[in-house]
Amino acid sequence: MSRIKNLVTADWLIKNIALDNLKICDATYFLPTHNRNAEEEYVKEHIVNAIRFDIDAIKDPDSDLPHMLPTPKQFEKHMQQLGLRNKDTIVVYDNSPFLSSARAWWLLRMFGHEKVFVLDGGLKKYKSSGGKTENGKGKSFTNSDFKSSKPIDTAVIYFDKLYTKVMSTEKMQILDARSHARFTGNEPEPRAGLRSGHIPKSCNVPLTSFLNAKTGEIVSNEEIKDIIAKAGVNLDEPIITTCGSGVTATGIALALSLIGVTGNLVYDGSWAEWGSSNAPIETS
Repeated sequence: MSRIKNLVTADWLIKNIALDNLKICDATYFLPTHNRNAEEEYVKEHIVNAIRFDIDAIKDPDSDLPHMLPTPKQFEKHMQQLGLRNKDTIVVYDNSPFLSSARAWWLLRMFGHEKVFVLDGGLKKYKSSGGKTENGKGKSFTNSDFKSSKPIDTAVIYFDKLYTKVMSTEKMQILDARSHARFTGNEPEPRAGLRSGHIPKSCNVPLTSFLNAKTGEIVSNEEIKDIIAKAGVNLDEPIITTCGSGVTATGIALALSLIGVTGNLVYDGSWAEWGSSNAPIETS
């Protein structure tokens, strides 16, 4: 049931693409080291009728960090300009290697939109299933009256509260979605000026471990549970997810939601914030 509540398949989208109140959003995002431009790639090719949901723009404009939550009013304004409505069924997808559409899914749920689904396998799976694409600037909608409301089955944690917890004797479950080499500090961060390593008390659960390397689809619920169990995580205890800048952390939140584990805390500042601070780090 949780999988049905959060994902749609490529076959479903192809069959239902003309549904009333269905809005499709391209939420592709790349790291600086990828040397790819998500906006240009959207113009070159996107799913028919898809609009651009730029997670690099839908954020707190006053923060120096890459992807901090906007205020409810700021988010409302973005959704209104995109023409997204509270009554819409929204399908988000991406063509990035780390499920950046999960960030759009999480943002919409953080601001109270329940009918949002991630396209399993993204653009790649959609095309291989025979889905139609188009090029150009894409479809546009008239401004909407979208209104933000309370978060649905998710939450956020900020630096001060996390720092206090890490520095205390409290046992914690912090899941870091970055690659193992970045987690251990053996690979430099893609953003300049950041230390290498990880937050104390955290364990490494790379987001890529939840994705089928061939199709880009999220692995089965049983495989998700196995990955989590091997990391020593207790699903009955609170979980905090983190990553480089708050994108792949939401991918783990999505994976957990698929197996019915909700209400997890996403550390929005993630390593972009922790790694640039004076907070303690570990490299092992």
